[in-house]
Amino acid sequence: MKAVVITSPGGPEVLQLQEVDDPVIGDDEVLVRVEATALNRADTLQRKGMYPPPKGSSELLGLECSGTIEAVGKNVSRWKVGDQVCALIGGGGYAEKVAVPAGQVLPVPSGISLKDAASFPEVACTVWSTVFMMSRHSAGETFLVHGGSSGIGTFAIQIAKFYGARVFVTAGSEEKLAFCKDLGADVCINYKSEDFVARVKEETGGKGVDVILDCVGASYFQRNLDSLNFDGRLFIIGFQSGSVTQVNLQGLLARRLTVQAAGLRYRSLENKAEIVSEVEKKVWPAIEAGKVKPVVYKYFPLAEAAEAHRLMESSLHIGKILLVA
Repeated sequence: MKAVVITSPGGPEVLQLQEVDDPVIGDDEVLVRVEATALNRADTLQRKGMYPPPKGSSELLGLECSGTIEAVGKNVSRWKVGDQVCALIGGGGYAEKVAVPAGQVLPVPSGISLKDAASFPEVACTVWSTVFMMSRHSAGETFLVHGGSSGIGTFAIQIAKFYGARVFVTAGSEEKLAFCKDLGADVCINYKSEDFVARVKEETGGKGVDVILDCVGASYFQRNLDSLNFDGRLFIIGFQSGSVTQVNLQGLLARRLTVQAAGLRYRSLENKAEIVSEVEKKVWPAIEAGKVKPVVYKYFPLAEAAEAHRLMESSLHIGKILLVA
């Protein structure tokens, strides 16, 4: 099969389309002929040699995909050859075929194209596991997501609104903020020209928000804590500004704050299967009702993976970038 290979750690130019061996599936896996895969920031880190795949996972890039099942392992009962699916994967999406643990496979939501279904697994599993399963966000609470125009952000706005949140976002341009507003964001903050802490306090009568989902890391850590309400929860999923900082712990104690951090890729197969099952039960109905829609900025063929990475690293896009096999 053809797959995008990292020829050596480096810039986008190290991504090359080459012939590689087909994946071999295990007894609890399915083989998917890939229709599309989506880019994630983790892909750019892996390309640079900074984010190795978990032991036993494919060395190829790609953490989610959509496609058609071509073969099933002997222990797989739910899925059959010909099923159209999307999936959360530990790697291997930048290819024509990928082996997927059966517990990480999802049906394509009704009303969504097979191609666009690739935009959902990673963001849905990330947001649902962090904001809802671990941070216990409930209807009527306030929620802030940094990077509101990103793939994570555009999904988080929609699913949080569906579940009754008042949604705050930060983004770096008026165009991106307007897009977030159209998706349902209630308070849109330009982090380049506004102090998001002051704006959050102003909009909440001095209280702060209940849950924050953050991909920025070090430079936002103290400001995130300062933006939280009593019993507020900060969930960190990235370190775009670095991972080392200083913090004043007094606020944590005084306002009973919770700080958590997690990624998806290094979780156990059992934990991933649990998250995927929850997503199918709680998120898929919102998609099928038209309340959560795919936000795809641009499609590239696999052979143009380098160009897709350049676009992602420019941060000019809104939503997801897809590679079509």
